[in-house]
Amino acid sequence: MNLGVLDPSPLLRRGLLEVSQHDSLRNAIEKAPISRGVVNRFVAGADNDAVTDVSEELASSGRMVTIDYLGEDTLDAEMATETKQQYLDLLEQLSARGLTADGRVEVSLKLSALGQALGHEGHDIALENAREICRAAANAGTTVTLDMEDHSTTDATLQSLRELRQDFPWVGAVVQAYLHRTESDCRDLAHEGSRVRLCKGAYAEPESVAYQDKSDVDKSYVRCLKVLMAGDGYPMVASHDPRLVEITGALADRTGRSADSFEYQMLLGIRPDEQKRLVADGSRVRVYTPYGDQWYGYLVRRMAERPANMAFFARSVLTTG
Repeated sequence: MNLGVLDPSPLLRRGLLEVSQHDSLRNAIEKAPISRGVVNRFVAGADNDAVTDVSEELASSGRMVTIDYLGEDTLDAEMATETKQQYLDLLEQLSARGLTADGRVEVSLKLSALGQALGHEGHDIALENAREICRAAANAGTTVTLDMEDHSTTDATLQSLRELRQDFPWVGAVVQAYLHRTESDCRDLAHEGSRVRLCKGAYAEPESVAYQDKSDVDKSYVRCLKVLMAGDGYPMVASHDPRLVEITGALADRTGRSADSFEYQMLLGIRPDEQKRLVADGSRVRVYTPYGDQWYGYLVRRMAERPANMAFFARSVLTTG
C-alpha cells in the first residue's frame, strides 16, 4: 500500500555513494582500529596468500568462488599492467593449490582497472590485458567473468565481452537489473554457452537510464531472471533476497532446469548460513570474494546497492573487538 511516503532508498543510495568520494572521511574510516575487524568479514585480506586461503576454506564447504582484486583507480597503462600481473600471479597460485579445476575458483575483472578509461587507446589496452588473464585462466582450468560498472561503460564492456568470447566462449557477462535496457540485454545473452550474472546494480545512475524505486528494481530483476532461466545459457543469480532465491528455485522447476545448469551468487560475509543451506540442498553457490587494500569503495557500494546491508555491517561493528 502506498501512503504517499517518500521512499528513502534512492536518497540513501546516492548519499552513500557521495560519501565514498570524500577522501578525508575515507582516510579516517580506513585508519579506525575497529574498521579492520569489520572488513575482515567482507574482504578476504590484502594479498594473494590471504585470498587463496579464504578460497580454499570456501571450496572445502562445497561453495565455489569468484575473486575480485580491489586495486587503486587505474590512471595509466603501467597501473593497468600491474593489475593484470596481480591476476596472473593469483591464478598461478590458485592452480598450484588445486582450486581452479572445473572452474571452482574463478576471477572477476573490472575493465576500468585494466585500462578501459585510458583515452582512445583504453579499449585496446583493457582488452589485451583481459585476454592475457583469460589465457592464464584457461591454462588453469577455470573461467573469468567481466564485472559491469556504471552505465556509461555498458556498451564498451559488452563489446569487449563479444571480442573475448571469440577465443574464450566461457567468459561470463554481468547485467544490472536497475538499468532500463537490461531485459533486452538478457534476451541477447541468453544463448547456449553464455554465462550471465544478474545483479541489481550498485552505482548512482540517473532516472533516464535506471529505475530509482526499489520495487521497480525488484520487478525488473524478476523479469530479467525469467528471460535468463527460460533461455539456453547459464544464469548466475546474484542476490541475497530470500524472495528472489525462492523465485529462482520456482523458475528452475518450471523451466525444467537441473541444479547444475545455474548457480546462486552471494557476497563474502553476507548470509553465509544461507549459502551453506543452498549447497546442502544440492544447489550450486558461488561466493563473490574481494581482496586488496582498496576496500572502502567496495563496501560503500555494497551498502548503497541494498541499504539493508548496512545492518550486516552495523552488527559486525557491534560484535567486533
